Amino acid sequence: MRGAVQTARVVNAGHADPTAVIEAVLDAVDAGNPAINAFTARDRDRSLAEAATVRDRLNAGENLPLAGVALAVKDNIWVEGWPVTQGSKLFADHVAPQDAIAVRRARAAGAVIVGVTTCSEFACKGLTRTPAYGVTRHPMDYSLTPGGSSGGSAAAVAAGLVAAALGTDAGGSARRPAGHCGIVGFKGSIGAIPYGPGFPEPFWDLSTISPIARDVADAALMFHALIGFDAGDPASSHALEAEPDAVGSAAYSPRFGLNVPVDDDTADAVDKAVDALDTAGWTLTREDPVWPADAREDHLMPLQHAGLAALYGAAYRQRPEMFDSDIAAQIERGFQYTGADLAVALETSWKIRRAASEAFRAFDLLVGPTTPCVAWPNDRLGPDKIGGVTVPPRGHAVFTPLWNHARTPAISIPCGRGLNGLPVGLQIVGRIGADRRVLKAAAEAEAIFKNAGLWTGLERA
Repeated sequence: MRGAVQTARVVNAGHADPTAVIEAVLDAVDAGNPAINAFTARDRDRSLAEAATVRDRLNAGENLPLAGVALAVKDNIWVEGWPVTQGSKLFADHVAPQDAIAVRRARAAGAVIVGVTTCSEFACKGLTRTPAYGVTRHPMDYSLTPGGSSGGSAAAVAAGLVAAALGTDAGGSARRPAGHCGIVGFKGSIGAIPYGPGFPEPFWDLSTISPIARDVADAALMFHALIGFDAGDPASSHALEAEPDAVGSAAYSPRFGLNVPVDDDTADAVDKAVDALDTAGWTLTREDPVWPADAREDHLMPLQHAGLAALYGAAYRQRPEMFDSDIAAQIERGFQYTGADLAVALETSWKIRRAASEAFRAFDLLVGPTTPCVAWPNDRLGPDKIGGVTVPPRGHAVFTPLWNHARTPAISIPCGRGLNGLPVGLQIVGRIGADRRVLKAAAEAEAIFKNAGLWTGLERA
């Protein structure tokens, strides 16, 4: 399958009919989806009609950045006229009344929606398994999870069913599944891609619309088609830096300054990737960000749990059987927090943002692992042990949430293989607004890893 960049190029040039391109994608989805369960909704007639509209626009002389690109959209992002449910039985009959801004822009750029992809209920856990749609499976090993909450989008791209997908990322929900599946997931700065309209969030100003793609060029193409101010999102921003001439200074932090365990195979893969960057001419200092003492996810999760209780607590009390048991447990915890508990969590979030800003005074980029482990069995919330140490269910998620609270851009790219040949992701982070620098660095790193034999992603057709 062609990637997004190549698809748009050949379709704009008239070398491929967008309806034929989309029909081939739909056939691939029909054949490949039953094994991985990545899609919640598909509509062949609707998608082919969209493709025909793209063809008409091209015939009228338009040049479309995403011409004919098949796009899958996560089940918590509104797509007008499509069933979008957040993976919840509560929303089984919900049809999105309008497009999210990002979806509207993707369509305006020539992309064609080919389906809605699975996500964990309310996008609030790191495993894509829901009461509404069941288990989404890792394309390389069906007994494993692709992670979550954007697991369906990541699995669909990694399986080669679509060239690109949209996910969301409020704590790593696009980056971690991308890392586990050997593809690219990019969380831009808060406000770079406008968010909504859509479902209410358990906690605002953390989540981003995040391109998920087979390589950095495809993710960058999606990102640049979607960015820009829109008054419909109060967090929307013009404030992105121009692309720099060079990557700039970079630091390597094997644990991003946290005292947490990492599996040996993951640490070895990331070390080899960093060595390859050094050999290729990057100057990587060894430096850790300095976080406040309470910068741990257990000090931040009250925001999500209380938010879920506020949004869905009444429905849960009336119909608890409708809920994922893991989400039910979060709601129960949310009932127990006091206003003071939430104030402490908000203050911790602010201190993390300040600490990240201070760290980026010393360097332009920070690199380290996306996750401390490779993908794990899909019958549990997370691995029982990491680095030989017993960890809580969110032990796999430690390296991504800080950058949501920091509001910074962060990308995961494939950098090698760990246990059983499973992909390992490298995370590259920049200061707020340095999205183009992060993408430039990721593209350079991708090329370096390919030359060094460390790239585990899908090769461009």
